[in-house]
Amino acid sequence: MMSLLSIERIAKKNGIKRISKEALEETREVIEEIGFDIAERAVKVSRFAGKKTVMEDDMKFVTQKRE
Repeated sequence: MMSLLSIERIAKKNGIKRISKEALEETREVIEEIGFDIAERAVKVSRFAGKKTVMEDDMKFVTQKRE
């Protein structure tokens, strides 16, 4: 789980001057949800390929944009 401070740092680096604690907590929940989804898809891809270990390429594959 990401700390609220690290999320606040990311927000400030992207131009946000002030952000409420509630907004930080909601952002953390969204990031966590997205992370779990990516991890779940990476596990499925690696299992499909017959691997027991999720590799960097698996993570890149599931996060690449498809058009």
